[in-house]
Amino acid sequence: MADNEPVAEAETTAAGVNEGTGSAPATSGLGDATAAEKTAPPEAGEDTVPAPAEATPPVSVVAKAASSKAASGSASGRSGKAPAPPGDAPRTTKRKVREGTVVSNGMEKTAVVVVIERVRHPRYAKTVQRTKRLYAHDETNDVRVGDRVRLIETRPLSKLKRWRVERVLERAR
Repeated sequence: MADNEPVAEAETTAAGVNEGTGSAPATSGLGDATAAEKTAPPEAGEDTVPAPAEATPPVSVVAKAASSKAASGSASGRSGKAPAPPGDAPRTTKRKVREGTVVSNGMEKTAVVVVIERVRHPRYAKTVQRTKRLYAHDETNDVRVGDRVRLIETRPLSKLKRWRVERVLERAR
């Protein structure tokens, strides 16, 4: 078959149906047409309405989207609050856990716990001990000085308290 011979098997009509097979042509449905179809003059009785270049949503859909955005908050879409997690599932963030020794329990429902962190010095490669004094909430007020306790991170309870005594690991002797 030569390159310039026309294909006579099936011709496409203006309705887009192949006469030979009775099925629609294989196009993407977005107004695709060959160069010959775009430049050919319309035959008698054919519609000359061009297909839209891009599908745009109806005006009512755009208006609804704009009105729902305006009703939900400011025009910029920022309401000041973080979006709620999907469903009613609780947040599953990992809380920090530390272990330390109680050094003071003189306050009501508060214990001061010394946490020793051993880190490697970046330059000298020697292990260095860093200590922190953490104020921890003790709801039952039963920890004593010298107890080994496990602390868990919590919301701020006072100016200095951001930890809660999870449990006593070892009692003082």
